[in-house]
Amino acid sequence: QLAIANDHCCHQVVNLVAALVAVRQPSRTDEVIRSKRAVRDFVKQPISSEIQLAILEAGRHAPSAMNRQPWNFLALTDPEKLEQLAEVSGHSGHLANAAFGVIVLIPEGHWPVFDSGQASAYMQLAAWDHGIASCVGSFVDPAGARAILEFPEDLRPVCCLSFGYPPKEAEGPPRKGGRKPLNEIVHWNKWGATLP
Repeated sequence: QLAIANDHCCHQVVNLVAALVAVRQPSRTDEVIRSKRAVRDFVKQPISSEIQLAILEAGRHAPSAMNRQPWNFLALTDPEKLEQLAEVSGHSGHLANAAFGVIVLIPEGHWPVFDSGQASAYMQLAAWDHGIASCVGSFVDPAGARAILEFPEDLRPVCCLSFGYPPKEAEGPPRKGGRKPLNEIVHWNKWGATLP
């Protein structure tokens, strides 16, 4: 009878654990991903060197094809250079009032572009985990950026990242309807098939 009671107790524990796993609360990672949004205007407040390095470390730890890590990160804290880059970028005026910027430099090729996207996403999520907002941009005139930053001819600025503390109006929850519903973009096992 004792053995039967113990076995029954074990089954109850297993069922309880399974139930807890099924209804687990969202993790910190879930919250960071869901609440992240692009912010183009920043509060005039410096970002500590510790947080700057944490952002760059996140990019360094991003995965890449065959672990080639094709990127170089050009970190920017000089306000004058950030303003100059905003002028020549064509699409990245938000660099002008960023407290910190990162230019992602890569060689030519398909995989470096793919890899740099992962590194950029890692850096932005790491920043948001520290309360730092960000926005990604690009350069219409890479030669103009090269003239300012003096990076080698065999590298190109695939994107730039602006970082800074967000204004109060950007700190609330994301607006509803900002993302398409999952059932509109996901197809199961073949095109057009919904989850059974």
